[in-house]
Amino acid sequence: MQDERIRNLLQSSVGAGTLKVGFLLVENFSMLAFASAIEPLRAANRMAETQLFDWVVAAAAGEAVRASNGITVMPEDAPEALAQCRLVFVCSGLDVQKYTDKSLLNLVRRLDRSGAITGAICTGTYIMAAAGLLDNRSCTIHWENIDGLAEEFPLLEVTSELFEIDDTRITCSGGTAALDMMLYLIGQAHGQLLAAKVSEQFIHDRIRDPSDRQRMELRSRLGVSHPKLLAVVGHMESHLEEPLSQTQLASMAGLSTRQLERLFRKYLRTTPTRYYLNLRLARARHLLRQTSMSILSIALACGFVSASHFSKCYRETYGRTPRAERIPDDLESV
Repeated sequence: MQDERIRNLLQSSVGAGTLKVGFLLVENFSMLAFASAIEPLRAANRMAETQLFDWVVAAAAGEAVRASNGITVMPEDAPEALAQCRLVFVCSGLDVQKYTDKSLLNLVRRLDRSGAITGAICTGTYIMAAAGLLDNRSCTIHWENIDGLAEEFPLLEVTSELFEIDDTRITCSGGTAALDMMLYLIGQAHGQLLAAKVSEQFIHDRIRDPSDRQRMELRSRLGVSHPKLLAVVGHMESHLEEPLSQTQLASMAGLSTRQLERLFRKYLRTTPTRYYLNLRLARARHLLRQTSMSILSIALACGFVSASHFSKCYRETYGRTPRAERIPDDLESV
């Protein structure tokens, strides 16, 4: 986070009058993340009883855009209007690679060259990375996409923060984190009192810090509270590329392998080996869907010794091969 730099940029923009914020909507964008970003601006105007913010909502092709929930939005502004904005966010969602084309990347690059503070919400980070705007910078993205982004763009420093600010680049993990990001920016531009008032309007009792975790704690995700079981699962999640043996996992938790197996059967209704394999396969599934990495590279990144062994395990679990996972459902029968 670079508070002083972004504060000066925002306050200099505010000094020139109403701060205009742009939103570039990409097909299949996250409606929740978009609403969480734009609504705080409306509420800030209402709380301040003056027009502190204005906004432009556009799409690269200037046409209607469908959100991931199926609702279609017809932007009132042409994409050229984004050049008038001091702060522009690229908003996307599911299947971002499918909608990232040359015209979109060129538009994002032009906006950056115009001097705008360039930001991304949810998987918009992928588009900024593909446009070359995040090389050697810290950035964040939705937790499902962290591994894929880091593998495809090795020059990025990808974090699991709710939002990241690196010089004139702002990236947000999406969902309700966009609300916390906007409250932070409102506070930098107009003070914490206004940000707190806006937060209260949305019955948001605490403005989260960027470093707050994206995902629920393991205790909540698994629905168990046994400390040694949680410790073992934590070790598994942090060692997917180079899996630990069951003996190592048990030793790290101060258990025998038999005790470890009993814990998994009692609380998770599976074996440690099966649970660990499912974690690695789930990561592989994300990489297959979100990157163009080769199947062998994905296999190695998820702790498999060969592509053939990976394919066998994948098909047994998901009922399709890794190669078929990349074929759209409507083309499988063609």
